[in-house]
Amino acid sequence: MIKNYFKIALRNLNKNKVFSFINIFGLAMGLACCMLIASFVYSELSYDKYPEKAKQIYRVGINVTGNGSVETYTHVDIGVGAGMKNAIPEIEAFTRLLKSRETFVKYGNKEFKEQKLACVDSNFFQIFSIPFIEGNVRTALIEPNSIVITKAFANKYFGKEEAMGKQLSMGRLTFKVTGVIDQIPDPSHFHFDAFSSLSSMPPMAQTWSNVGFYTYLVLNKNADTKKLEAKFPNLVAKYVVPEIVHDMGVSLAEAQKTVNTFRFFIQPLTSIHLYSNTKQEIEPNGDIQYVYIFGALAIFIMLLACVNFTNLSTAVSAKRAREVALRKVMGSKKKQLVLQFLVESVSITYIAIFFAFIIVYALIPYFNQISGKHIDFGFFFNSQCLVAVLILGLIVGILAGIYPAVFLSSFNITKVLKGISSNSTTRKSHLRSGLVVFQFAVSTVLIIATLVVYKQLYFMQNKKLGYDKEQVLYLQDTYILGPKSTLNAFKQELLKDSRIVNVSVGTDIPGNPNMDGTQIYPKDKEADENSSEIHADIFHVDYDYIPTLGMRIVQGRNFSKDFSTDSSAVVINQAAVNSLGWRENNVIGKTIVRSGQQTYKVIGVVTDFHYASVKQKIAPLMMTLSANYRTSLIVKIKTTDIRNLLADIKRKWTVFNSSAPFSYYFLDENFASLYATEQKTGQIFTLFAVIAILIACLGLFGLVTYVTQQRIKEIGIRKIFGATVPDLTLLVSQSFLKLVLIAFFIAVPFSWWAMNKWLQNYHYRVQISWWIFIVAGIGVLIIALLTVSFQAFKAAIANPVKNLRIE
Repeated sequence: MIKNYFKIALRNLNKNKVFSFINIFGLAMGLACCMLIASFVYSELSYDKYPEKAKQIYRVGINVTGNGSVETYTHVDIGVGAGMKNAIPEIEAFTRLLKSRETFVKYGNKEFKEQKLACVDSNFFQIFSIPFIEGNVRTALIEPNSIVITKAFANKYFGKEEAMGKQLSMGRLTFKVTGVIDQIPDPSHFHFDAFSSLSSMPPMAQTWSNVGFYTYLVLNKNADTKKLEAKFPNLVAKYVVPEIVHDMGVSLAEAQKTVNTFRFFIQPLTSIHLYSNTKQEIEPNGDIQYVYIFGALAIFIMLLACVNFTNLSTAVSAKRAREVALRKVMGSKKKQLVLQFLVESVSITYIAIFFAFIIVYALIPYFNQISGKHIDFGFFFNSQCLVAVLILGLIVGILAGIYPAVFLSSFNITKVLKGISSNSTTRKSHLRSGLVVFQFAVSTVLIIATLVVYKQLYFMQNKKLGYDKEQVLYLQDTYILGPKSTLNAFKQELLKDSRIVNVSVGTDIPGNPNMDGTQIYPKDKEADENSSEIHADIFHVDYDYIPTLGMRIVQGRNFSKDFSTDSSAVVINQAAVNSLGWRENNVIGKTIVRSGQQTYKVIGVVTDFHYASVKQKIAPLMMTLSANYRTSLIVKIKTTDIRNLLADIKRKWTVFNSSAPFSYYFLDENFASLYATEQKTGQIFTLFAVIAILIACLGLFGLVTYVTQQRIKEIGIRKIFGATVPDLTLLVSQSFLKLVLIAFFIAVPFSWWAMNKWLQNYHYRVQISWWIFIVAGIGVLIIALLTVSFQAFKAAIANPVKNLRIE
């Protein structure tokens, strides 16, 4: 019997080629999108689950409250891990990670600039269950100046040579390779190429009141995290308060307020990637919101494909009515007829799955590019994925076919054989109309969402930043040219070129996430109740930094060589003024205390400028003259002949140090890279909006084709009685275009609500303009009109005599 069902299914596929193609192609596109998005969601949800004790590992962070706002840090001070383990019995172990600044690594005559370097505790690889290819995981990082590297890192420096025991030079230090790992797993919130022993660092006081060390705790299986966090305030009182008294020079009573403003918390390792998005993250994380958005997108696109199948199956039901009636006369039961139609729909679905794999194979390189993933096509052929796809096919087949199966099997035998239309025709028509509305409502929402994403992206890329990013060249690692005198000589040599407007020496530049930060405190806090302790980012600059980047000073002055005291002076931004609780017109001459009781006198205030992503609120910033010449050069240029200018700069560079690598980038290009997430989001929305519209138009095309076939004689008669081609085209098109308009009015309020919610993630954001809805509505209407009009026009220009002869 089942074999017979499959034969009938194949016969019907062959008999209705157009409708079969639309159904199979629509389902294939829907399934392909579902598979791609599912692979993305699976990747996002699998982060940091590779350690053996992943569910027991937590990262320690701090929430610092100051002047009405809360700053979240995902790293803590050096002594926190050991102190918590000693004080809290539920903690089995701890380990720490400290990001290293980018530096040059040398072996023999090979020297490369490395950015992915870290210092870790000796038990780091055990806690994170990272296996070794060579070396002993327990002892590799016990000794100072030992280092564990990845296989790719080893090949880069040693080629086919044995890596173990080799010496790598990093600045003034030399490290011995004591272990080799394959690589850090892709689904991890950190990725480094080399891990040196934390014991290589000079001895440091085990302090609690600063930040910098990513600290991970391993809790026992029965630990109650809420009860554990309740013990943290006592630790703040015991360790942090005395440090505040010592470092800030405040009274004990004032320092004790820290217990309420300095709050440690712990975060599950497995939730870091999707639920932690502070600017102190090791790497940019994902966002659970996008998992929900793309998951919903997959479901809706799959539903669009199912809607097509349901719509077309019910539309062509009249052609199969006699077949159903005859089967009932011959003794077929309703249950058997339902099963037959479900077998047909499931068969179509599994044929569609075959083509879905082909579409996935074609799209996966592009999808990886826009999603930032490294999903291999082989992923879809592992046993779990194949089973999931087969189950999905069965569900989709039943979901898409259940209504047509029940509907077709319910035909009244007598009425059908007499040629009387069923009284369910009206209900059937209403259902098809509702499904068309659903399809185009989803498509309209996706178009509006895409337009809003790109409008926000355009806004962020073109917002006035408070400094000039155009034609600013950043020469990296100029400290390797030689001592301070050599760097100054190179700077003066560059300034001789008329195409170079200004040159500044600095360690920090807008758009660079690796900046220093510290807690600062107004010296007169106890005399001013509005003042408070805050966290401030630090830019290490020289005298020419502010004019080179075109920043505007609103109070006071810039650093000047005429004032020897400027070595202990500071220029702050307006955000720092407000966060410290000072009045904006009474700032110059005030003193800021930094952790460790280092004091700075405020000599100037610059307007707030976006030194991080426009997505984030501008944070407090202090700029200090830096004696640290492990720096780079910021070069303001004015020329259209950039290629020759770069060649001339490189030539001068070679004169000063022929062996030093010459590297650079332009500030505006680096700034654009801050919005990679938004660019990818826009591309993904565009891709799936196009697919959704394509599926919807396929279904609409099929319906119009069916309707014109049903009304072919009516169209012929109307044409004979004088109806024009435009009249007939409008006759067929208008009912469908009305459905598209209804879909538009349903989509507008939902998309406005959804995209407004999405925009709340951005501190600086656009308003959703009315024109976005108009453009989306007109766009969908034109697409639908072209789809409908093609078949309607084809029917209208057909020979009426020929059509009226059709029996």
